[in-house]
Amino acid sequence: MGTYHVALLALLSIYLLPTNSFSLLPAQFHTNVPDVGKLRRSNLRAIKTEKDQLGNDVHTLTIDVAGEELRFETGKIGRQASSALMVTRGETVMYSTACRDSGPKPGMDFVPLSVDYQERFSSVGATSGGYNKRDGRPGEREILTSRLIDRPLRPLIDSRWRHETQLLSWVLSYDEKKSTEAMAICAASAALYLSDVPIFSPVAGVEVGYIQKEEEGKYEFVVNPTHEEMEGSKLKLTIAGTEKAVLMIEGAAEFLTEDEMIEAIGVAHVEIKKICAALVEFGAVAGKTKYTDSLVSPSDGINSKVKDLMEADVNDAYSSVDKSDQVRKIDRAYEKVVEVLEPDFPGEEGALKSALKELFSQRMYSLARHEDKRVDGRGMDQVRPIDVASGFLPRVHGSALFTRGETQAIATTTLGDKGMAQKVDTIDGLNKKRFYLQYTFPPSCVGETGRVGAPGRREVGHGNLAERALQPIIPDESDFPYSIRVESLITESHGSSSMASVCGGCLSMMDAGVPVKRVVAGVAMGALMEDKKDDIDEAIVLTDLMGIEDALGMMDFKIAGDKEGISTFQLDTKCEGLSVDFMKKALEQARVARLHIISKMEELGGGVRDALPDTVPKVREFKIEADGIGKVIGPGGKQIRAIIEDYKLSNMDVGEEGVIQISGFNTTQLEEVEKFVTELPKPTYEGPEPVEGEIYTGKITGIHNWGVFLEIMPGLEGLCHVSELHSERVRNCEGFVQSLGVDELKVMYKGKNDRGQLQLSRKATMSGGGGGRGRGEGERGSRRERTPSPSPEPPAEMTPEEEAVIEAAIFGAEE
Repeated sequence: MGTYHVALLALLSIYLLPTNSFSLLPAQFHTNVPDVGKLRRSNLRAIKTEKDQLGNDVHTLTIDVAGEELRFETGKIGRQASSALMVTRGETVMYSTACRDSGPKPGMDFVPLSVDYQERFSSVGATSGGYNKRDGRPGEREILTSRLIDRPLRPLIDSRWRHETQLLSWVLSYDEKKSTEAMAICAASAALYLSDVPIFSPVAGVEVGYIQKEEEGKYEFVVNPTHEEMEGSKLKLTIAGTEKAVLMIEGAAEFLTEDEMIEAIGVAHVEIKKICAALVEFGAVAGKTKYTDSLVSPSDGINSKVKDLMEADVNDAYSSVDKSDQVRKIDRAYEKVVEVLEPDFPGEEGALKSALKELFSQRMYSLARHEDKRVDGRGMDQVRPIDVASGFLPRVHGSALFTRGETQAIATTTLGDKGMAQKVDTIDGLNKKRFYLQYTFPPSCVGETGRVGAPGRREVGHGNLAERALQPIIPDESDFPYSIRVESLITESHGSSSMASVCGGCLSMMDAGVPVKRVVAGVAMGALMEDKKDDIDEAIVLTDLMGIEDALGMMDFKIAGDKEGISTFQLDTKCEGLSVDFMKKALEQARVARLHIISKMEELGGGVRDALPDTVPKVREFKIEADGIGKVIGPGGKQIRAIIEDYKLSNMDVGEEGVIQISGFNTTQLEEVEKFVTELPKPTYEGPEPVEGEIYTGKITGIHNWGVFLEIMPGLEGLCHVSELHSERVRNCEGFVQSLGVDELKVMYKGKNDRGQLQLSRKATMSGGGGGRGRGEGERGSRRERTPSPSPEPPAEMTPEEEAVIEAAIFGAEE
């Protein structure tokens, strides 16, 4: 059947079949396509094939996902890749590719997959903040999204695949309405599924929020909510899975119950199944035949040979409950199996190691199933011994040492003013995090040597997980006006160091005097199966997962929360997914373990410190009228710097609404600063009101990160917001103005805002900026100029020197 007939069949099915059916398309382009049943008309609007101007087939799939159109297009762009797609949702466009090497890598015993996701600043009409305008190394959100893509896809690739495989995704256009994380999972999954890499089931991802509907006052689960909806959501959950099961969960919640979390997963999986079923149909039309020629099964008898040789060594390794002794015996076992059996199985080192790993896994399962014993002697639901020490570092604001078995973390808390907030530059703009947690996993914590320095992807992911677990207990800024930085240094590791960071981080904040709302703890759960294709509901659930159980088991399920509910959880699987019933069982077992850990923390931790340590600077906040902000900042920031120096402040922050925060160690001086600032004379003006829409030359009286204050008439001051400084986004206001080398700016008056401030716009005076163009910046003369006539002279071109200045500063001179 030709592509024209395939497209026609797909389109006709939309109109001719009942609403509960959909004709399956032929699968001659794809091998081993699973039977997905029938699709409803509302879920798959169309699969069509067209010819582009070069005569190439362009295939398009359009799906309705939670009431919104998601469109996949392949065949037009990136045709030299194994597979390439453009995925569109609203005005957000993502480009994803899948490529693999021509030959397998010898000696490997794992699937060599790499995943990279990039948010291009050009997608929102901006560039990087530095002088080098190329997008730089991946930011934290890009790293986390890359991990979200990798985790559900890796387990589904044929375990014998040894070709280096790379998934790349770029956000090319972004409408700033919804998160791109779930969309990235769908795009990368579709690229991989349409390629010839042997993955025989597509993966889809969605995001779920728990949002209050104003008209009813009740909360309900919403799939793929907007950023605006998510601001009031009690849940942020990203879920990925196949049509049959859930593979990956990443989420944060405001202490939802286990039952509510299960309901959210169920809501998400409904949409996931729709997408996966549609992608199977799309693969039948546009997918390549899977390449299986290089998939080599182990030689006959290799498993039995490994078992005969190594069974005693495996039992001996598990006879030791000490990690270092156990690791030494396991390492020696892998060396031995290669030394003894490789002559009989030349070139199959990877297969020998895989067979031994399977033997270790099967023996671990057998001990648990038949002897009710784990490899360290614990029961299935038993938490390892816990020890806690708080306040053991004398000069640190807050500190805690949390030890659980052979996993240990030193957690510290540092308090500061708004200037200590973490700044994160993304395509959504510059975000400031008042609370953040940073996780460090040095090689010494597992008795090894290795690279140290910038955090790796694993460290970024684990730190973000622990941060999300603790975020709901951070006090409101109005009650506790401090920025909070928690650091977790892992000093020993044998499983779930991220959950140890949650426990230690909570204790260190309590030691620093942070009035946390609740006590939060975390625990990791595992699963043992005799074979990854067995029924998951028959798997054994393990509480407080150890490192070796994580490596050989089928699940890593991290859950954190308080006595009442869950604040975050993260699920990864190595099997073909989990059922809802199994997750219920794991969540209940985790709840019991969490209560046990919290009781130990409350017993040994000492509670919240009554007063802040002497090493913490005191913070004071007050508010002034918005029209007095420029006077406090002063020309070029001279006034605010003088106040900090004269009164020996640690910092002074002036907000756009007139809220001023000062910090220092002398309470008396803080009071004097407030008195001095509130008594500063305000600018007075008794002349005529400025005319809206006219252009004025204003003298710069103050520069802040959110705008420039200008005196457009003697005694009359207004604000040119950072968004009105240039036709493109300005990321560093002070650096931009300093690079111009002027003390005056030409601006258009645009009326007053709701606070009575004069609103000024430099952007409106620029060519193409929506207004006229007066004389160049810094020209002396009249403070007021009429808007240009309807037929102005063509604007003069900028000199190369002027262009260089603007290029160096538009998106911020680096500090």
